[in-house]
Amino acid sequence: MVRPEAPSRFPRWVYGVGTEPDVRFSLANERTFLAWVRTSLAFSAAGVALEALSLPVDAGFRIAASLVLVLLGISSAVQAWWRWGQVERAARCSAPLPAPVMTVLIAAGSGVAAVL
Repeated sequence: MVRPEAPSRFPRWVYGVGTEPDVRFSLANERTFLAWVRTSLAFSAAGVALEALSLPVDAGFRIAASLVLVLLGISSAVQAWWRWGQVERAARCSAPLPAPVMTVLIAAGSGVAAVL
C-alpha cells in the first residue's frame, strides 16, 4: 500500500526530519511556546508602559529600563520560536532535548531592568 505524500508543513527545518512524535509532546511544546510569547508581550508592555507613564524617576534610568524591557520582549519572542523548533525537531528525531541558551540572558536582563 502506498501512503499519500504528506503535505508540506512550515517550517521545513523542523517538519522535514524524523517522524511524527506523540501528539502530547507536540502539544506540550506548543503550550511552552505560547507561555514564552505571553512573557514576550508582558516584557514589551512593561517597557512601553514604563516610558508612557510619568513616573517620578530619573529620565535616563526610565528610558534605560524601558529599552531593556522592550529588548527582552523581542528576545523572548525570538527565543520562543527558536526553542519551539529545536524541541519539536528533537522529539521528531527521538533525540535528547537541547540545552536552553537564551534563558540565562533573559533572566539577567530581567535583573538589570529590576535594578534600573
